[in-house]
Amino acid sequence: MKRMMLISALLATLGLAACDRPAVVTVPATPVAVPGPAGPQGETGSVGNTGSTGNTGATGDTGATGSTGKAANGTTIIVTPPASAPAN
Repeated sequence: MKRMMLISALLATLGLAACDRPAVVTVPATPVAVPGPAGPQGETGSVGNTGSTGNTGATGDTGATGSTGKAANGTTIIVTPPASAPAN
């Protein structure tokens, strides 16, 4: 067990040491233009046309009605819950 840990640590170290580390490239700073004060506000644009309204969709069909259930004849049905799992 100790040998496996030592071998895996050595492999991890070699794997990380073998990684290619790219050279850091520094980009020279370019002067940033600072915007001046805002100019006068322009004229308001014209209002656009209102679009046409779409057609109303058709009403769907009503489904068939189910048949009435059978009348009970005095029988009681008891449903028992499933057995619980045994405690460990």
